[in-house]
Amino acid sequence: MTRFIPTRRRALRACLRLGASIIAGHAAAAVAADAPAADGGLLKVAVYNDLAPFSDKGQGIDADLGAALAARLGVKLALLPFNAGDDLNDDLRNMVWKGHYLGYGPADVMLHVPVDRMLMNANPQVTIFAPYHVETVRLVRSLRSIPVFGGLDDLAGRRIGVEKVSIAAMVMLGEGGGRFRDQVRICDSAVQALARLKAGELDAVLATRSEIESVMRGDPAFALQELAFERLPRAGWAIGMAVRKEQVDLARRLQAALNDLRGSGELQALFAKYGVQVVKP
Repeated sequence: MTRFIPTRRRALRACLRLGASIIAGHAAAAVAADAPAADGGLLKVAVYNDLAPFSDKGQGIDADLGAALAARLGVKLALLPFNAGDDLNDDLRNMVWKGHYLGYGPADVMLHVPVDRMLMNANPQVTIFAPYHVETVRLVRSLRSIPVFGGLDDLAGRRIGVEKVSIAAMVMLGEGGGRFRDQVRICDSAVQALARLKAGELDAVLATRSEIESVMRGDPAFALQELAFERLPRAGWAIGMAVRKEQVDLARRLQAALNDLRGSGELQALFAKYGVQVVKP
């Protein structure tokens, strides 16, 4: 499995607390997980828990996207938030093609799935398609603490915040044989790290661009930097959707709905609501 898949940052903390109720937001009532599929008037959409700004407590970009897709298909939304499994193969099995053994899932479609060839080959039971955003890892720095930045060497002696069990933590702790290890400050979440940066407790934070944009909201006291790490694709990775392999018609309809949302500007507005600039794959 490729090492840059973003949902792995939730892997080690996942407990699969699958007794949670289905959250149906955006004017959709709560429904049972075994309700009819999309053709029966309901679209069950799986979204990650604890993945702000995309999905957290039933709110976020992916939650809104699920509602917009359901509206385009002319059906009601049933949101199925879930905790990440040990890896993406577990998530696809539990939420797309089989369902969890405790009875939660599967959904009709899962969002925030990396559009990755190795992941596709490892999961022939699903179709991964419809990339809607490109995610990247970025550094945000305090202009007061680090007024000039020419590269990683300028982080020497600086306090760098990362989310625990995250891709940012992995690359920052491992960079240069661990030369920044003593400077890294582990936070419970990227949101917490960014809050500490704004409070002056950190000099910089490494996180995804979406996380940074959603919290910093263009604050002129902080600068966003592109960094190159050997273990990360510089251009980032596309995120899309997954459905069961046999759901060919549903995949076609969802792709058409996404195309409509992008063409109308609704997708861009949906991201902008959370302070994030959508990047077209």
